[in-house]
Amino acid sequence: MKLEGKVWKYGDNIDTDVIIPARYLVTTDPKTLAAHCMEDIDQAFASQVEPGDIIVGGRNFGCGSSREHAPIAIKGAGVSCIIAESFARIFFRNAINIGLPILESAEAAADAQKGDRLSVDLAAGTITNHRTGKTYQASPYPPFVLGIINAGGLVPYTRRELGIEITR
Repeated sequence: MKLEGKVWKYGDNIDTDVIIPARYLVTTDPKTLAAHCMEDIDQAFASQVEPGDIIVGGRNFGCGSSREHAPIAIKGAGVSCIIAESFARIFFRNAINIGLPILESAEAAADAQKGDRLSVDLAAGTITNHRTGKTYQASPYPPFVLGIINAGGLVPYTRRELGIEITR
């Protein structure tokens, strides 16, 4: 899976309360959460983010509470992936569970600037910055994790693997 998007850059220790403030936890609707994503740190984000854009963070991105609302808000905003130096472990797992790709690359995160265009190859684990021309290596996803992401999350992946169809 290959992705490309514009960078939204944030620093270290971006916690789940900054990603989606607790006052909006009355819903799990992705579009409603997306409307308030990052608003306490970046008022422009929710109104200016475009489908495919990429969030780049520093150390310990997604720290704080274990709520799934944070990656749901980011994915609902149209962000295609997150790249950071490191992630809080529960955020990492929640992101994969909802089908939001995240990659750890200290070098790519440090070199990216707001507005840069990045290309990401999830299968190869490569991140290319179009401004600098540099390519960085992150750990590629194993096939089953790519399957979860491609299916849109763990629940749709499991349903597909079990042959369960949902009709509405």
